[in-house]
Amino acid sequence: MVRRTRIIRYAAACAAALLLSAGLSPSASADGGPAGPDPAAVRLNAYWTPSRMTAALPGDTGKGAEAGAMARAVPPAVDGPQPGERIPPSRSFDGIPQAGTFFWTDAAGSGRTCSGSVVRSPGRALVLGAGHCLKGYSGTSPQRNLGFVPQYHDGLKPFGIFPVEDNGVYVPQRYYDLGEHAGAAYDFAFAVTEANQDGMPVQDAVGGVQLLTGTGYFHVPVRMIGYPAGADKPLECWSWTTKWGSDDPADPGTFPRIACDAFVGGTSGGPMLVPWPGGWAVIGVIGGYHTGGNTSQVSYSAYFGAATRALYRAAITGTPPAGPAS
Repeated sequence: MVRRTRIIRYAAACAAALLLSAGLSPSASADGGPAGPDPAAVRLNAYWTPSRMTAALPGDTGKGAEAGAMARAVPPAVDGPQPGERIPPSRSFDGIPQAGTFFWTDAAGSGRTCSGSVVRSPGRALVLGAGHCLKGYSGTSPQRNLGFVPQYHDGLKPFGIFPVEDNGVYVPQRYYDLGEHAGAAYDFAFAVTEANQDGMPVQDAVGGVQLLTGTGYFHVPVRMIGYPAGADKPLECWSWTTKWGSDDPADPGTFPRIACDAFVGGTSGGPMLVPWPGGWAVIGVIGGYHTGGNTSQVSYSAYFGAATRALYRAAITGTPPAGPAS
């Protein structure tokens, strides 16, 4: 049965790869609707009460931590606003269905959160996030209440919660091998989810954004969305991305850079979106250089290129995910 499932997923992935290379999205599922309640989703829906979600701590404690120890160790010129730079404001809003939050509990039992977005895929179950948020759930690591809540706001789960599959977190092997700083150029991840408590796959419930790779560093307009930990609502900001060559040897690489105010802990993994026929496409996520930026005014993303395409294919074909070297 496992081998047959892998073959089906591989065939679907081949079709999706052709559509992706042509700039198209996979067509909607024709299975006729939900498959029935998912017991894991029912359990997670009961566990993640409004109070637990509100109390969840950021899973990305370095993002926007300009007053913390990490920022003190990095000269201000290395990260953050440049002299005289205009920083576009952000605003809180109720969110969009395709963006949301990951919630999980860490080894000590504390709630944690980071941002993410649903990307179009043949299995209609794929969520994009940051590698530094999800790297602890590689392979068969305990999932510890890990699920995704689309359009979370005001303690609500408007579309329910979507558990992440066992063995369903995909982070590049290079990120594990190099670490979150030397491997900053590989700071992205995909999570394969199960249906929600109503038996609905996440893409059927909320739609998805198109994954774009190899499109360069300069984009305008860019709509960035992120979920500050503990906030009632997500933030959005309209800005543009430019090319940033790292001047910190600890975090080597070249990254898309975007100025937007107030993106603090919890926003890592949030999508950088550009208009796309019928909706939105994602060209980056908050992460990478200094795990997304030491200041709350400037964010970064790993560049989406061949490594991102390879990880996407691994996730949609059911290839065993990478993990830390033993």
